[in-house]
Amino acid sequence: MPLLGALIKQGLILGNKVKLREHSPMKQQQKVLEELLSTAENTAFGRHYDFNKILASNNIPRAFQEGVDVFNYSSIYEKWWHRCLKEEPDVCWPGKIQYFALSSGTSDSASKHIPVTDAMMRSLRKASIRHIVTLGKYDLPASFFTKGILWLGGSTDLNQNGGYFEGDVSGISARKVPIWFQRYYKPGNKISKVKDWNIKLEEITLQAKNWDIGIITGVPAWIQILLEKVISHYKVETIHDIWPNLKVYAHGGVSFEPYRKGFSKFFAKPVHYIEMYPASEGFIAYQDVPDSRSMKLILNNGLYYEFVPFNDKNFDENGELRENPEALLINEVKTGEDYALLISTCAGAWRYLIGDVVRFTDTVNCEIVISGRTKHFLSLVGEHLSVDNMNKAIAQLSSDMKLDIREYTVSGIPYDGTFAHQWYIGLDGDADKKAIKEKLDGILKQLNDDYAVERGSALKEIFVETVPVDAFYGFMNSKGKLGGQNKFPRVLKATQLDDWKNYLANN
Repeated sequence: MPLLGALIKQGLILGNKVKLREHSPMKQQQKVLEELLSTAENTAFGRHYDFNKILASNNIPRAFQEGVDVFNYSSIYEKWWHRCLKEEPDVCWPGKIQYFALSSGTSDSASKHIPVTDAMMRSLRKASIRHIVTLGKYDLPASFFTKGILWLGGSTDLNQNGGYFEGDVSGISARKVPIWFQRYYKPGNKISKVKDWNIKLEEITLQAKNWDIGIITGVPAWIQILLEKVISHYKVETIHDIWPNLKVYAHGGVSFEPYRKGFSKFFAKPVHYIEMYPASEGFIAYQDVPDSRSMKLILNNGLYYEFVPFNDKNFDENGELRENPEALLINEVKTGEDYALLISTCAGAWRYLIGDVVRFTDTVNCEIVISGRTKHFLSLVGEHLSVDNMNKAIAQLSSDMKLDIREYTVSGIPYDGTFAHQWYIGLDGDADKKAIKEKLDGILKQLNDDYAVERGSALKEIFVETVPVDAFYGFMNSKGKLGGQNKFPRVLKATQLDDWKNYLANN
């Protein structure tokens, strides 16, 4: 085993040293686009939008933009993807779709059915391997590479519906784990099939002492719950008392900043936090170098990107895309500006708005951070408060006031003829709500000039309620969204806010 670890480590180091000649980001992306168009030109979608004509153009990216509509989930489902669920072949991608990833995102109540093709499964595996290869850049002992990888994802026991299967994309991926990876993969096939999230966590807790885990991966909120359960069950101080060789936590799905302070109490030894950006629609980016807060876009793996400036010209006050939005190519973006992400994929998504907003930190190396969601922001009176602002404010509030804030959400409400913000902050135990309110308001004024201006005029007030952390998870459970792929919405709007208030009142 030590020899195996040494060989794996040396292979990863060499893999990172060998730099194959890469084309420019735009050339890589154009090649992907041409491959996607060529593969799908004889599908119903390809014929409708005349992919042959686009491929014959002198400027394929521009012809693609001019010739193909922009879609959100509702529009592409109503016009195209519903046919895939009826088992019609060759709709948006060649063949029948055998798997659908169920995704509610963080805003809609009904599950979305996102097609997952064989080509997408290969893309997901390829991206995962690239991510693993980056571990060769870290100062890790050879023995680390023989340790287990705890992957906390959805159930691999997928629901069969006629001729297709549906479930979390993490469950679909785990069902297809390569044979060589199974020796490292935890919790293993039996526990991974469990659908009841509470039972799954209990089974993992009971088996934890039998595993030698080096890497854990999953959404922060649920990993946090698991680590607490394991530590409590075995009556130990930190998770390193159970898994002494744990050195890496790979996280994705939501910003880690609000969780960073709370996670430190779980560890007695240094742990590398490595960010990744997997979505139901594809594996988009991952942290490429140690100690970075940015992720590198994957440009040559079956996903083609366009970037819609996230501004009033392209989006209305509800975060809905306006008609004929401006969409930029990879070579036209700028650092420090927010863009809503459009993707076209090897699973038959075309110019599809996935709902995430990204910001480039480096346009040369195509490095990004996720700055929010198109519908998860507050701008009732022009305060333009983004999820990125909120995450940073909660992280600073936690640090300055030494609070363990586990979850939060905020909504805009009518107040005194104008508007106010209502915050719900997840804290167990007593807290000085007045002090929290004043501190939070001050931090937000420092982070966001528009917010500071409006707090002196139309944004009359902010209110803060502290809520037991379990209430957030209980609410998710009441909506059937308990599990590793689901995240509590950072901004509550319309009926979501009413549902949340009713839940709190009745529980």
